Amino acid sequence: MEDSIAWAVRNADGVVAIGVALTVGLLDITGQAFDRDNNVVTGSILLVLAALVFGSLTERRRRMADIRAATAATGRAIEDLAMVRSLAGPEVTLAHEQARRSTARWVFKGGTGTYLRAVTLPQCVLEAQRQRRALSMKIDIVNPADDRVCEAYARFRRTFGHDTAGGWTTERTRKESYATVLAAVWHRQRLDTLEIDVHLSSVAPALRFDLSDTCLIITQDDPRRVSLCVDRDRPLYDYYVTELHQSREQGVKLDLREATELSDEPTVDEVRRLMDRLGVPLPTHFTDRDVGEVVDKALHAEDPYRS
Repeated sequence: MEDSIAWAVRNADGVVAIGVALTVGLLDITGQAFDRDNNVVTGSILLVLAALVFGSLTERRRRMADIRAATAATGRAIEDLAMVRSLAGPEVTLAHEQARRSTARWVFKGGTGTYLRAVTLPQCVLEAQRQRRALSMKIDIVNPADDRVCEAYARFRRTFGHDTAGGWTTERTRKESYATVLAAVWHRQRLDTLEIDVHLSSVAPALRFDLSDTCLIITQDDPRRVSLCVDRDRPLYDYYVTELHQSREQGVKLDLREATELSDEPTVDEVRRLMDRLGVPLPTHFTDRDVGEVVDKALHAEDPYRS
């Protein structure tokens, strides 16, 4: 009722015109005091004009509805754009620090997890120990036992990456990925409240996703490029929760409950036994020095983006 009244007020000119035309037209047609033939013609014309005015008002109302719908859609589009914040330089590090501060879960999807091993995993574990709370982590990285995906990821990093020190090769990719598996097991055995899953993918990713209780941070291997942050209260955050879950489900999940015990500084034999037990044995051509490098990358990794 209120909408109808408001519409009538906005279109008062047309409503009055219709009323006058209908009244005069009907009087002309039915009136007895006027010439009958002329009255019929005149009244009919007025009624036709009334119908035209009514049609015009109806079309105007439809256009106004379309404009309101378009305006609402534009508003939603602007709101969707506001769902994503851009991050650059030190803002990326700060966003990660804030995300780690109070989260009880962390989901990672990326290449080999270098930054995860060096910063995210140990810092999240320290926060969980300090606050005496449980921590859930899900890690999705390239499968070190898959030559094809290791080569694809190394080629991608050589083509678009900024890291020229040492270069990216299939062997480096494989060692980095094995190191992340080792780091996950090592930390799990030292924090009883840590629930950690490792999934191995056969698809080389171009982006890295870090999802906490408060936000999702999307980065690339080149820190000079803009990164993105999506807060938890935005629909896009929930979309990526589902997307990351589906990605993990298509990978190979390692059963870390089958892991063999590791010392504080794992030996070469311990690492070999561990990977055999998990179903991702080290390549036969890996020497003791290669395995030692995996251990060093797992437990003593340096922040690759520290300036």
